[in-house]
Amino acid sequence: MDSHPHGERPARTIGHFVDGQMIEGRSERYGEVWNPSLGTCSARVALASRAEMQQAVDAAQRALPGWASASPLTRARVMFKFKELVERHADELSLLIANEHGKVISDARGSLQRGLECVEFACGIPHLLKGEYSDNVATGIDLYSMRQPLGVVAGITPFNFPAMVPMWMFPIAIACGNTFILKPSEKDPGCPMRLAELMLEAGAPPGVFNVVNGDKEAVDALLDDPRVRALSFVGSTPIARYIYIRAAEQGKRVQALGGAKNHLIVMPDADIDLAVDALMGAAYGSAGERCMAISVAVPVSSRTAGELVEALAPRVRALTIGASTDASSEMGPLVTAQHRDKVRSYIDLGEREGAKIVVDGRGYQVAGHPDGFFLGGTLLDDVRPQMRVYQEEIFGPVLSVVHAQSFDEALALPSDHEFGNGVSIFTRNGDVARNFTQKVECGMVGINVPIPVPLSFHSFGGWKQSLFGDMNQHGTEGVRFYTRIKTVTARWREGVKPGPQFGMPIMK
Repeated sequence: MDSHPHGERPARTIGHFVDGQMIEGRSERYGEVWNPSLGTCSARVALASRAEMQQAVDAAQRALPGWASASPLTRARVMFKFKELVERHADELSLLIANEHGKVISDARGSLQRGLECVEFACGIPHLLKGEYSDNVATGIDLYSMRQPLGVVAGITPFNFPAMVPMWMFPIAIACGNTFILKPSEKDPGCPMRLAELMLEAGAPPGVFNVVNGDKEAVDALLDDPRVRALSFVGSTPIARYIYIRAAEQGKRVQALGGAKNHLIVMPDADIDLAVDALMGAAYGSAGERCMAISVAVPVSSRTAGELVEALAPRVRALTIGASTDASSEMGPLVTAQHRDKVRSYIDLGEREGAKIVVDGRGYQVAGHPDGFFLGGTLLDDVRPQMRVYQEEIFGPVLSVVHAQSFDEALALPSDHEFGNGVSIFTRNGDVARNFTQKVECGMVGINVPIPVPLSFHSFGGWKQSLFGDMNQHGTEGVRFYTRIKTVTARWREGVKPGPQFGMPIMK
């Protein structure tokens, strides 16, 4: 866990943010944080023990009564201030993301903005928490409902969006009156730690928002602590399933988002240039390390397939790949050497399985960055549904082309896949688009848009093996997830008949 080039230890150690302050880790276990463009270890990060995670839960539990009783307007004002601070520090935060994850700066800023949209949504919490009221439902009886916070809640987030995905969770949860513990990816913890400092500066009391770095030991501590009432997760399907089962067995509320294999259907009437532009950004943006990346293109008809691949190939070869901080880079490196090698092994596998490698990204080198974790954009043609490169999530800059001869054949591909996260269709025909939207077995659908990620006031979530739990993330679904409803039936003395009533109460 603590091996470094030339035996040198990184100068910087990242600990945890608990009860309003940065603290050092005490477990004597560390992970490594790398600069993917340089291929150098830039920091080590403390991996929390079970006891350290319990101390963070202690802090969140202490802060809960005061924060839950604060008015929604008070909580909204903290969110307004937090939004202002994130915008003020956007350059700093984007650089942290680029240097630890490998996203190019423009992509880092874009992901930060999408996270801020959820903060903006959370600023409307006084309206979002309004209940229902029915006056005089029976003689002298009023009926009303209210939404109240769950208590201490937690989020476990992936490496690919160290700002956006946490901000899908904690702003809404905290605005609802909960206290929050974030367990971010240990691969790029710098941005989440900075967000915690900004939340404190925005006025969130100590203990309301805590960040604890760690691995499975820290995750299991959250799953097993009875004081943690709900867990949000984004990551791979095997881990999502594990978290859902272990947490649900203990009565916790869970939303666990897993893997994806997102398709883009190109109908014969589609604008090929528009489809190619969409595929370039959706397949190769962020080096394909997105749960909503398009990793499968499905041209309908042999003619469409030929036109699409012919137009795609030179664009993929011409991708500008370089350091994440280089303004000219369209695509940066992958997050770690291990992940780059895993993605490269899938290209090897596709070749063995019989796919045609139209553009081969293996062995790609970036001048001046010999140790960076780079991989070139890859385009595979003649991919068939029985191949593992089609069935499994690759999570890298690899686009597979699967041919279909009819609309029904194209519709069946995403509908029959074990994942049901997102899908898009490119067509000029409104009837075809509407028919596809109604019938496809996926949770998020795009029509002539490459990545159908809903805005913050709607909710994000897939179907099948892409989501475990009954509620999606952010939007009104997020408010429902982080609150529980209480319904009150009230009657005062007026209209009360004396004496007991032994029958089932009925309203008159």
